[in-house]
Amino acid sequence: MTRKNMKEAVKQKLESPGWQKILRISNQQLAITLGAVLNAFAYVLFQMPYNLAAGGVAGLGIIVNTLTGFSPGLFYFTANIPLFILGFFTLGKWRFLFTSTLAVVVFSGATEFFIIHMPTVFTRFPITENKLLATIYCGLLIGIGSGIIYRFGGTIGGTSIITRIIYNKTGFPMSQSGLYVDVIIIAAAGLVFNWETSLLAFLALLIAGMSADFALEGASQMRTLIIITQNPEPLRYAIINELKRGVTMWQVNGGYSGEERTLLYLTVLRSRVYDVKFIINRIDPDAFMVVGVSQQTWGGYTLKKKVQAIASDHDADL
Repeated sequence: MTRKNMKEAVKQKLESPGWQKILRISNQQLAITLGAVLNAFAYVLFQMPYNLAAGGVAGLGIIVNTLTGFSPGLFYFTANIPLFILGFFTLGKWRFLFTSTLAVVVFSGATEFFIIHMPTVFTRFPITENKLLATIYCGLLIGIGSGIIYRFGGTIGGTSIITRIIYNKTGFPMSQSGLYVDVIIIAAAGLVFNWETSLLAFLALLIAGMSADFALEGASQMRTLIIITQNPEPLRYAIINELKRGVTMWQVNGGYSGEERTLLYLTVLRSRVYDVKFIINRIDPDAFMVVGVSQQTWGGYTLKKKVQAIASDHDADL
């Protein structure tokens, strides 16, 4: 197959009907909107009343609001305009705007809406006097909202634009540059408010990062197993027939001994790791196994019918 034919074949496989494209884009935009609304809800309910300036343009907006009275939602939108102009010329032009503008506009508008209407909805506002409780829920909700936005290909704008530009120009890790920017804003909050509030803001930032990872990747239920053995056939047969899982095998050589071994690679549910250990202990106690975390698995080799077909072939061979 020529390069041109290959490109055409791949393009044809990736093409989908127009209604499917519209549905996919609509679902993406709806998810980004919900994530931005959730962020704004947590921002007004838990972050603003306690001055938890947990980094980013949103945190800077709390400081500016305290010093000048400028509305945080309007400040967030205004501050992102020059960042969008900068990102337009350095991060992909229209594609960058398409994935970032919606979240910023929705967050800014929802923030202004909640600032006006939230005190009238709740009989008591703020809803708690416990700053630590507000910090925890602030981090959880903002992290989940941000994770949803990232999961569907959007960005929340703000300092993430700066960190992406730094990464593209210098290769400096985005996580580190983002942390440095956030720490500067949190330190400024400590000077404006007090250091206890600054410490709580940093805690909210950490919780938001962890909950964003959870929303982005989900709970890890799968484990990746690497088994190195000199007795591969019984192990392979037991895994396929007892666990109903597929397994991939390679011939490998020991780096120290130079002896030939067989490497078995498979993924199982977290609850089935013990069963694999039991099989190894009974069949090949000298085997070496490494257990790793897998966020997601995808593909046909985990389908029951295929595993049953493989098991049938092994039964016929034996």
